[in-house]
Amino acid sequence: MSKFTIKELINTFSELGKQLSATDEELTEIINNEQQHNAWFTPASIEKAVKATGLMLNADDLTAWLNKYDLAKSASVKKIGLILAGNIPLVGFHDVLCVLATGNHALIKASVQDARLIKYVLEKLTAIDSRFKDQFSFVERLENFDAVIATGSNNSSRYFEYYFGKVPHIIRKNRNSLAVLTGNETEHQLYNLGHDIFDYYGLGCRNVSKMLIPHNYELAKFFEAIEPFQPIINHHKYNNNYDYNKSIYLVNSDKHLDNGFLLLKEDERLVSPLAVLYYSYYDDLQDAQQLIENESDKIQCIVSDAPLQVKNQLVNFGQSQQPGLSDYADGIDTMDFLANL
Repeated sequence: MSKFTIKELINTFSELGKQLSATDEELTEIINNEQQHNAWFTPASIEKAVKATGLMLNADDLTAWLNKYDLAKSASVKKIGLILAGNIPLVGFHDVLCVLATGNHALIKASVQDARLIKYVLEKLTAIDSRFKDQFSFVERLENFDAVIATGSNNSSRYFEYYFGKVPHIIRKNRNSLAVLTGNETEHQLYNLGHDIFDYYGLGCRNVSKMLIPHNYELAKFFEAIEPFQPIINHHKYNNNYDYNKSIYLVNSDKHLDNGFLLLKEDERLVSPLAVLYYSYYDDLQDAQQLIENESDKIQCIVSDAPLQVKNQLVNFGQSQQPGLSDYADGIDTMDFLANL
């Protein structure tokens, strides 16, 4: 049972949101130094992630989110092992938030890629309300847990199933996101799609790695709209991926399109390499829905304004990397899982 009332949780988490929306000296230092630990965590990427988290933690959304669950139901505090991903900044924070909100104790196995940011945010939280200090621990090895939430690759998920299969668990594998275009998109919508593709260098499960487009779609319109994202090629690791994949396609005489910072390749697969965007054609929306249905367990979200009837989350252009509190990874309600242990 949570030691906090819902009102206290809303007040504390919304205050945290306000503080994350206002950069302080310590965060500035992390932003400026983080690339020494992880070259993908550029100042712009970290600022984007911190601001998105601050935006998510607003009083109205917190109220609507927390009131959906019976947080007084659980009689005892459970120890929840969390294996956090580190592909983009603060990607594991939502899992920590859910454990804290349900009154359980988070045993946090942070990713070496993203250990400093998550500690900074939790220090902020405990400065607002010191009672949260007793609700989380950072650990090198998960032991003595009652349940586990683990995020990793398709390979690591097999190990997670082996080690944690005997306790209640949520185990997440690789997922990617796709866009469904109709040809009626405005230039502004296509520019926003650039954010869905390029934010965090395309490393997130909510990044678009594939487009479904109608026959006779004019790809020149897409290329023109995303031209402002050209500076991404100046990042050395992104550039290395672009050069490598381009050389593979040239050596193998693989048909592809190239605008100097993104490679477009017609391919039925969903998961494209970094700096590559796959696309394939659909006949009509029913056909597109069937293609999505066939891959739904590998899709995190779908960017489109087409009237699609799909079970995966639909988001507007430019919104894939701005999930709300109820936009659960893999469509599994983490709060419901924790509240019913």
